Amino acid sequence: MARDLTDLAAVRRPVARATGLPNAHYTDPQVFEEERQALLLSGWAGLAVAADVPEPGDAVPLDFAGIPLLLIRSAQDGQVRVFQNICRHRGMILVDAPRRIEGAIRCPYHSWCYSTSGDLVATPHVGGPGRNKHEAIDRDALGLIEVRSHLWRDVVWINVSGTAPPFEEAMADIIARWADFDRPLHHGGADSRFTLDVQTNWKLAVENYCESYHLPWVHPGLNSYSRLEDHYNIEAPGRYSGQGSSVYRQLTGADGAVFPDFPDLPDAKWDKAAEYIAVYPNVLLGVHRDHAFTLLLEPLGPGRTREHVHLYYASPETPDDLRARNAALWKEVFEEDIFVVEGMQRGRTAPGFDGGRFSPAMDSPTHCFHAWVADRIAQHRSAK
Repeated sequence: MARDLTDLAAVRRPVARATGLPNAHYTDPQVFEEERQALLLSGWAGLAVAADVPEPGDAVPLDFAGIPLLLIRSAQDGQVRVFQNICRHRGMILVDAPRRIEGAIRCPYHSWCYSTSGDLVATPHVGGPGRNKHEAIDRDALGLIEVRSHLWRDVVWINVSGTAPPFEEAMADIIARWADFDRPLHHGGADSRFTLDVQTNWKLAVENYCESYHLPWVHPGLNSYSRLEDHYNIEAPGRYSGQGSSVYRQLTGADGAVFPDFPDLPDAKWDKAAEYIAVYPNVLLGVHRDHAFTLLLEPLGPGRTREHVHLYYASPETPDDLRARNAALWKEVFEEDIFVVEGMQRGRTAPGFDGGRFSPAMDSPTHCFHAWVADRIAQHRSAK
């Protein structure tokens, strides 16, 4: 029997006695591959947002955990789908840059063509010159390979293995928690999206996002009005964790303008509250009375992560200057975290570090994530 790559027994202890994940989970390519299988491909993970393909026929090639995928909005029915970005003939990459599909998706190798709904619609000369059909080639069985997907809060969630429970079942807890915000989301547009390339393991970005403990020292501007003592922990073991604030201050323009609120919020707590939740494995979400955001973590290697940030509003009509200020403020907040997660990544090369300890009062959301990682890896190992 193969020996386990790491010992996770101490990670799975209660928070007061637990240690964090061993260094190898942040630095070792072999462990990165194990986590790819156990954490990213087996359940529901975030790939992109539907706003990336706003119009029918829009297509965006993406790489997820080393797999070439194609995000596309069907010209036939307007549905957002995800396919493997390969031709069923010889495995050629179909789309190599974002574009609008006019007509069919044509393979650049032998011109096999697919509809934007994934159907194989043309196989030129497959039966010989001038013969575009062959009895051995069943077009109905050779459409693009679809990846199981679901839209929630504009996030395109995917389950590559196809074995996860239905999305509504797997995410029932967080869907119910934020039922008040089951309202249309309007992406702020080009000035409401940005990308950060960070030299860190993707899990450190999750861990940092989960807790408010670091606010006084890393985010002094934010902490000046939403103080550490105004925050509370959020934990749903095995599903998500994060933090909430009971003091949310709306951004106000020079003329007193604010963003429109999400309509008819039934719970008065949202007048002042905001919540920030990491939905495992890689989707970081924030909600406020007047805007929301999504941060998708794209793991690029043991020590490299790309963060895709998108801002959303209750109405498509928002003041341009206020929207730009809001994006700049959030960009500043997320950039303030970079030195922290990169510093922790560098620290994971110290052989004497044993994973660290958790403050039972302040770090329990982060420990919740570590325990989920350890449990999923244990399940993966036992199934081998």
